[in-house]
Amino acid sequence: MVTTLRTVVIAAILACGCSAVTPSTPTDPVQPDLDYPVGSFSLTERSGRTVTDKDLQGKVWVASFVFTRCIGPCPAVTSTVTELHREFKDDPRVRFVTFTVDPTRDDLRSLREYADSRTADPERWLFLTGDEATIHSLMRERFKQPVERKEGPEVRPGDEFGHSSRLVLVDKKCMIRAMCDGLPNEHFPKRFADDLGRFKSRIRELAAEQ
Repeated sequence: MVTTLRTVVIAAILACGCSAVTPSTPTDPVQPDLDYPVGSFSLTERSGRTVTDKDLQGKVWVASFVFTRCIGPCPAVTSTVTELHREFKDDPRVRFVTFTVDPTRDDLRSLREYADSRTADPERWLFLTGDEATIHSLMRERFKQPVERKEGPEVRPGDEFGHSSRLVLVDKKCMIRAMCDGLPNEHFPKRFADDLGRFKSRIRELAAEQ
């Protein structure tokens, strides 16, 4: 669902664990577009090449945030991106960008294997890694999404990070325009389908913009 900046900040404060941000209720109205910049960044793609924000200018792209060992919602989020990737496979104006929240362990080989298991087109679906502090700062400060490293002996393998499961839609000028839950809500499955349908329509609209 398209989400205001105020809503995103509140979600970032309240969210905890590697789980979805608090779901919307069926009575929530559709909100107007967001409009704030991603800003500059420079990270490493699974192929080993450097990718910056300038490489994505002129394209509409969907950002997602996962880690390959995740035992929480990450696989479901990636499945949603896979659906979008397939639907827009013939549209050269659209890209997908997945950021790992666990770059220490998600090395290039791990990212390649993860991407290959989803049949991710190496030119159209990028998997980015880099310094953990840099990526987490990018998520919090630019994308306005929560992320945290969990500490303590009770933390299970595959549950070391809590982070947003939202997808973020960025326009051709690298301005954030909309967001959508990246995984179904068991309480409101139709709402997820409706929101994702609107998200797809917004991708098409932004892609058509000159």
